[in-house]
Formats: sequence, structure tokens, C-alpha cells
Amino acid sequence: MSTSPRAFLEGLFRTAVAAAHPQSCLPAHLPAPPSGRLLILAAGKAAGSMAEVAERYYLDARGVPESRISGIAVTRRGYGRPTRRVRVVEAGHPLPDTAGLAATGETLDLADAAGAEDLVLVLISGGASANWIAPAAGLSLADKQAVTRALLACGASIVEINTVRKHLSRIKGGRLARHAYPARVVAVGISDVPGDDPTVIGSGPTVPDRTTLSDARAIVARHRLELPAQVTRALLDPANETPKPGDAVFAATSFALATRPAEVFRTVEDAARAAGYECIVLGTAIEGEAREVAAAQARLARDLTAQGRRAVILSGGELTVTLRGKGRGGPNQEYALALAVALAGTSGVAALSGDTDGTDGGAGQPDDPAGAFIDATTLARAGRLGLDPAVFLNDNNSTEFFEKLGDLVTPGPTLTNVNDFRAILVDSP
Repeated sequence: MSTSPRAFLEGLFRTAVAAAHPQSCLPAHLPAPPSGRLLILAAGKAAGSMAEVAERYYLDARGVPESRISGIAVTRRGYGRPTRRVRVVEAGHPLPDTAGLAATGETLDLADAAGAEDLVLVLISGGASANWIAPAAGLSLADKQAVTRALLACGASIVEINTVRKHLSRIKGGRLARHAYPARVVAVGISDVPGDDPTVIGSGPTVPDRTTLSDARAIVARHRLELPAQVTRALLDPANETPKPGDAVFAATSFALATRPAEVFRTVEDAARAAGYECIVLGTAIEGEAREVAAAQARLARDLTAQGRRAVILSGGELTVTLRGKGRGGPNQEYALALAVALAGTSGVAALSGDTDGTDGGAGQPDDPAGAFIDATTLARAGRLGLDPAVFLNDNNSTEFFEKLGDLVTPGPTLTNVNDFRAILVDSP
């Protein structure tokens, strides 16, 4: 190939990010301006960019007076964008913080003030569950942080995590729609969850919730989580049940997806085929332990190599890591490390695994790595540096491993999020 495997795979990653950027996918889903006010409420890693695009659409393309537009967007630190009428607040992720708490209070106040002639435009993307933090009665920010830590560490799926979150909140699980009633609510989301379920994206703040307090308690029990006593009490309190289908607060609400992982991966698939490769798409909703998925995909890559095929294996979804060690990393980096171990230096195979939001695990900083790159030389280079990949894998310390090799992928804030991007390049010799 004319470019290096790393350059080629990074190009595919950039193709995915560009296809998922709000500028590419949001305008077609924006509703007509209302007769009253337009309130833009956004949350998630794409919140700043979605608010920026929506503002430009209504102010410049539709000629809505500035005086009729207001709102607030809460996004991850480093993901802010310049806006004219919507205030952008940068807050904590994955752990919620005081900035998110205050901004969510302001969000609910704006929703409460909406009237029947107003339009509440809710823009949701991955990360919204952490950015919009409004603890249920009797709970503190520290309680919600403790729950988040426990859920992230135990290997729970995003569906399970958000089921618990929804029953400990005053904004999630349809409650934002309750605050905005009787105003018309139009929600537009960028999906970052397997299955593209609106009740899971951002913990479904504007849609009816079919999960129950009993479901949330079952998840806590299944993962044997040790939570603060007040959290346990909250999950027993009927007042914390979410609004269900048929509730009148949803009479004037709608939800649309601006884009979803499957659409983004079709763009990537086209790019891979245009470069002369067979493309094998394993799915965009893959879940499971990162190292187990890596082992299965390594077997496929070795099989293709044995057959002399030239191919790109694509997959998305949201992998999990059950923390057993004390290292630094994230699901995409752990997948890459486990994949390198399983491939054992198979010639002609390289791979890139990264989160399309630009960060994978990390400390909540804008320059956190998004993932990592591996190739047939990864283990040999590690050996020359005295690095034992099995030791790093057992300590969940993939970041340090790839940092020492210079193989971290660090694109910085991408201003969108359609979850994991994994590409294995099989260029059989």
C-alpha cells in the first residue's frame, strides 16, 4: 500500500469522526422555528458542536431573531465551542462534577419556564448522562459519583449503567420532558449505544422509560455493588420511579437520530473498499469484555491471513473492562493490548482501536488517549524495552504500555461520539 498501515487506519478513523460530526448530520433533523421562544438544551460530548450548528441554522439560515433563542449546553471539558446565544459549560466526564451539577440546575430551570408556544430543542450525545447530573431527593453529588465509579469498575453494560442512573435522577429517564411540559419537545440524538435505543442514549431524558426501580436493584445485586446506604434507600423509594409510556408529559415530544454508528461505518466501509480491500463488518453494536472480543477477532484475522486475503475487519459498539488491576487505560486500549497478545506478531496484520469521542478511559482531560495502534512489531518492540504485555494487561495498564511504545492514538476532542471504532488491517504478505 502507498501509505503506512498506521496512516491508513488513522485515515479510516478520521473518516468515521467526520461522518458523525454534527455539521454533517444535524441540520437535516432540525425542526422549523416555533411561534414562541426556542430553547436549546444540549448535553454530551457533542453538545457544544451540536449547539453551535443549531444556532447557526436558526440565526443565519432561518433568520430567527437572537432575542427568541436561548439555552445551555453542557459538555466534557475541552469540548466547548463558540456560540452566540447558548451558554456552553464544560463539566466532568465520566465522573460528574460541581460544574455539571450547577449547569443541570440551570437546564431544569429553563425547561420549567417553557410555555406552550415555545419549542424545547434537546440535543443529546454520548456523555450526557455524566454531564446532566441532578441527584434525586436525598442524594448528593458525592453519592452519584460513588455510583458512577462502582458501575464503571464492575463491567456493567451501558444499558445496565443507565438503568441505575435513571432511577437516581431528576432529569434522566423522561424527567426532562416532565419539566418542559406543556412545551413542545423535539429531541435529536447522536447515538453512542448498541441498538440506538433512545431510552439509553444520554439515559433517555425526554422519552418514556420502560425500566423500573426493580430492574435497577437487580443490576446492583447482580454486580454485587456496595453503594452508600442513601442510594439503596433511593432505589426502594417509589417516588424515584421514572415516567412510563402513556404519560401525558410525552404528548408533545418527539425523538430523532441525527446519525448512528451503522451509518458512520458504511462511510468507512466505502473508504476501505475504495482502497482495494475486502471489507468485513462484524457489527456496530458489539458488547462484552474487551480482551474476550479481542481474542475472537484475532482468530478471524489469523484465518484471513492464512487464506492470503487482503481485508479490513470493522466493528463498533461499546466494550467493557472489569477492573482487576490499578493501571491506566480504557476499553479500546485494553482491546488493542489483548489483540496484540492474541496475534502474537502475525505478519501483515495491524489494527487501530479508538473511541470516536476522542477519549478512552483516562482522567477526564482533553488530551486523554482515544485508543491505540498495534502491528506485527508491537510485541517485539515491547520486548526490547523490557515490557511484558501480560503484566500490563493483568494490571489494566494499557495506557502506560502503549505510551512507552509511542502507539497511543490521541486525536484530541472530536466533538462527537458514535462509540468504539475498531479496524483490523489484514494485508497478507
